[in-house]
Amino acid sequence: MTTDTAQDADTEGRARVRPPRAGQSNGQWLVDGTAPLNAAEEIKAMGPVLEVRDRIETIYARMGFDSIDADDLHNRFKWMGIYTQRRPGIDGGQTATLSPEELEDRYLMMRVRIDGGALSTEQLRVIGAISVEFARGTADISDRQNIQLHWVEIEAVPEIWRRLESVGLSSLEACGDCPRVILGSPVAGIAADEIIDPTPVIERIQQRFLGDPTLANLPRKFKSAITGHPSLDVVHEINDISLVGVLHPELGAGYDLWVGGGLSTAPRLAERLGAFVTEEQAPEVWHAVVRIFRDYGFRRLRNKARLKFLLAEWGPEKFREVLEIEYLGYRLPDGPAPAPARSPGDHIGVHEQTDGRFYLGAAPVVGRLNGQTLIGIADLAESVGSRRVRLTPHQKLLVLDVPGDQVEPVSHGLAELGLSVTPSPFRRATIACTGIEFCKLAIVETKATAATTIADLERRLAGVEIDPPISLHVNGCPNSCARIQTADIGLKGQMITVDGVKQPCFQVHLGGGLASPERDDAGLGITLRGLKVTAQQLPDYMERVVRRFLDQRSDGETFAVWAHRADERDLL
Repeated sequence: MTTDTAQDADTEGRARVRPPRAGQSNGQWLVDGTAPLNAAEEIKAMGPVLEVRDRIETIYARMGFDSIDADDLHNRFKWMGIYTQRRPGIDGGQTATLSPEELEDRYLMMRVRIDGGALSTEQLRVIGAISVEFARGTADISDRQNIQLHWVEIEAVPEIWRRLESVGLSSLEACGDCPRVILGSPVAGIAADEIIDPTPVIERIQQRFLGDPTLANLPRKFKSAITGHPSLDVVHEINDISLVGVLHPELGAGYDLWVGGGLSTAPRLAERLGAFVTEEQAPEVWHAVVRIFRDYGFRRLRNKARLKFLLAEWGPEKFREVLEIEYLGYRLPDGPAPAPARSPGDHIGVHEQTDGRFYLGAAPVVGRLNGQTLIGIADLAESVGSRRVRLTPHQKLLVLDVPGDQVEPVSHGLAELGLSVTPSPFRRATIACTGIEFCKLAIVETKATAATTIADLERRLAGVEIDPPISLHVNGCPNSCARIQTADIGLKGQMITVDGVKQPCFQVHLGGGLASPERDDAGLGITLRGLKVTAQQLPDYMERVVRRFLDQRSDGETFAVWAHRADERDLL
């Protein structure tokens, strides 16, 4: 995007550039001007980032990896949903010391964007076939309701895009400084207790704004979540914007507006603005919040360039005032807060739909699937007349529209494919990021570590009742893609030095949690700074702390509540 674009970007006649404040600039376009203040901003100012697609198709895919411009490869490719993946054999101790060129392989990760987590079986089959043919069978469900492919060669990218787009999918803006995938309730339109179906809002936002060049140069990524289900199933407290279904006493069903959530190394939970948003207003309100971020977000420092930092400076009252006066041009009515969740938001198990059919929520192991499995799920669903599946923000998968007399055969078929509708509490409640296997930012391995720990705990604690499940989130670095601060037990990958030798381990966070039937409020976990656990020690540690919790908890007490009151010696 050129620096002139900010002046053409729907600022409704307001003063385009305001005098800088005293002191150091934060790089806010409508306060400090649009001059780029770091290398990432300079690259975006050179020209429209979305034009990189043409170069991928006409130059790089034809001439090969060595022809790729470095600024495109390490920056603009993200807007097309692709990154280079980590080169095998580089240990975590080198993550922070090597350059991107030294860390990266000649293969790409591609993120298939799936707004609302909604897929037809035809789309699922196409992704599965792409995985088999072009990605060495890889296909991971992320906790953003995307599917990630690995080992993709640049030469294959145009054909992959052609196949995805033939069924209404893409990788466009699945990464980059732009509006990322919109999380949506996995049971949108089918749950009997749904307050409002978010599907129309998600579709309108996607149709109007995906690929909009005026929104392609944000300070950093922008994450959205929309749900109308009372289980609060889209982790609304940690998104830049969330619309949460509520019933207004006079205006009926609509949405409660939350802004400014995010984790990483400076976690902050989103705040309610206290504003009620109708279904008709929702896309416009979403668009306005994105533009506030574009125009007022901090751009000087990348580690401060998220909406949560602007909200922390402004506060919710000022944010709502700017939203209504400068961007919407009308006041939003006050509205009620969402009621506390009274059912799990992962939708695991067998549940009746509004039409009398059933949806089955099944758990793979930490979201890890493969192309043949995706094809097998599509075949299984279609064998009983289903044409729809959904992905969840908890790395799970739902098969929709199953006739009552086919519930048992579909459950059995999913189990044969490696997904369980009756998982152990550990398999159900564990998620893991990509980790050092593919991610250039990672320090430790995650997926296999989590899978091994699950299997170990299923054996060690077989027959022990753990209800509700204790969530375990495993992250390969401090960036918290696996939401470690909001888990009962969160693990952050890092390196330690023992007898002069560096080795990977995990720092432990305990007692976090988001909306759930067990707690009425969200909270961030506590960090046990003196405790470092290796992958080999993890099953022992998990068993020890779980057994202490079960021994010490009072009636109805959750792990998170216990962790915050327990003696620190019992948490080690």
